[in-house]
Amino acid sequence: MKNSRLRWQCRRGMRELDELLLAYLKECYPTADDSEKAAFEALLALADPELNGYLLQRQTPASEPIARVIQHILSRTPT
Repeated sequence: MKNSRLRWQCRRGMRELDELLLAYLKECYPTADDSEKAAFEALLALADPELNGYLLQRQTPASEPIARVIQHILSRTPT
């Protein structure tokens, strides 16, 4: 049930963001510790413009746990 809710929240309407978030949910979230899971869930609660700014590296999150999750998401992305 929780994964279905998280999968729904990962769908942001921007293909690039959807792919980043869904890949993290599938590949990293299951083995993440509780604090990283909580930070990812907090990340999903952010408004789209703020989330977009973080994932496109136009802004830096003030929250250190969210910043770590963003870094984790981006570090697994091929360049």
